[in-house]
Amino acid sequence: MKITQENTNNLQAVLKVVVSPEDYQEKVDKVLKDYRKNAEIPGFRKGKTPMGMIVKKYRTPVLVDEVNKMLQSELYKYISDEKVKVLGSPIPVKDQKVDWENDSTFNFEYEIGLSPDFDVKISKKDKLTYYKIEADNKMVDTYANDIAKRYGKMSNPEVSSEGDLVFCEIVQLDLDGNLMENGVKNEATVSMDFIEDKKIKKKFIGVKKKDSFKVNVMKAFTNHTDLSAMLNISSEKLQDLSSEEFQFTVKNVSKLEPAKMNKELFEKVYGKDSVKTVKEFKSKIKEEAERSYVTESDRMLKNDVVNYLLDKVKFDMPDDFLKKWLVHTSEQSVTLEQIESEYDMYSKSLRWQLIENSILESFELKVDSKEVESHTKSLVAMQMNQYGQPAPEDDKMNEIVANILAKEDERKKVYDQLYDIKTLEVYKENFKLKEKAISYEDFVKLASEK
Repeated sequence: MKITQENTNNLQAVLKVVVSPEDYQEKVDKVLKDYRKNAEIPGFRKGKTPMGMIVKKYRTPVLVDEVNKMLQSELYKYISDEKVKVLGSPIPVKDQKVDWENDSTFNFEYEIGLSPDFDVKISKKDKLTYYKIEADNKMVDTYANDIAKRYGKMSNPEVSSEGDLVFCEIVQLDLDGNLMENGVKNEATVSMDFIEDKKIKKKFIGVKKKDSFKVNVMKAFTNHTDLSAMLNISSEKLQDLSSEEFQFTVKNVSKLEPAKMNKELFEKVYGKDSVKTVKEFKSKIKEEAERSYVTESDRMLKNDVVNYLLDKVKFDMPDDFLKKWLVHTSEQSVTLEQIESEYDMYSKSLRWQLIENSILESFELKVDSKEVESHTKSLVAMQMNQYGQPAPEDDKMNEIVANILAKEDERKKVYDQLYDIKTLEVYKENFKLKEKAISYEDFVKLASEK
């Protein structure tokens, strides 16, 4: 099989393929002989059908199948051997006429898109801002109070106060304000924190067992997913309620008494003698919170690097070919006009892949199997720790890791995580980063604007 490359214009080329009888004849003959061995044709014993009859009936479809298989393997072998940097995959040139019945030598042409040549240079001349999120006093206080609640105790006061949990029997009322026969009925705990309407929230304050009052549930609970769960009905049925008025009858009141911020709480959270005062307690919380925000700061840096390099590193793309290739390879039927409308987004994504691949190559960043296994083990241990369980023993851990990495999508995910870690290190070491302190609230606002 002879394959030659002919560049047609900037970043596009045609692969011309000539397939001769010596390329396919032996394979075609072998398949036809196998057909003859197994053919059951009336008038002939199995395996005794004349070869001429087999050739006449099966040669053309066998020839087409074998040549197409050869084309696929040889095209990609040529691209690999000749180190042709392609984008996408070869596309058959339209309207190629092949006379399978009468010709013995066949000519094919495939369009290919070529990857552009460019350099990515990063130095201290490249400046970006690294946003370091700081936990302010309000946030630290909120976290401290949440911890105190987590280690607090439940009590059952006779009368409710703001913030208490009120367990109620909830029954739908008809349009006249009477209990509805066959209406919605359920028992559930009501958290005042989720009641948007202030007047309705007051109805749950100062109540005791057996007290009853009416509530418009759609006005009180704007989160309809939570409301559906409270009433134990589907979201569809919630939208079709004939009446939104319900009677709430108190069955119990629960109060969460937060733990006091003292030595006992500090030891429960951080261990013996690690924290001794409220000031140290909040300092520890601040430190942990800011450490947890590093991931978000790194994510914004990565996003800023992407936008910066996309703007800085300029190169052409084989756009006409890529649009045609997207139409050709789409699983669903799409038109060139539909591709045009989304092409800018696709082109930006592909351009970044090329830039990132160039960075991986120039900084010689690689990920080996040992790193993948080690990282997967740390992920498993971290997940077990979240559930309060110790990391598995070596044999069990190895079994879990092997099962995870046996799945292609999971294995790719781990590789991508490690490459992200390594490229982030490159960015931090080679860009000139100006560190800027920012509150979490302002950081979220900035991220949404970007």
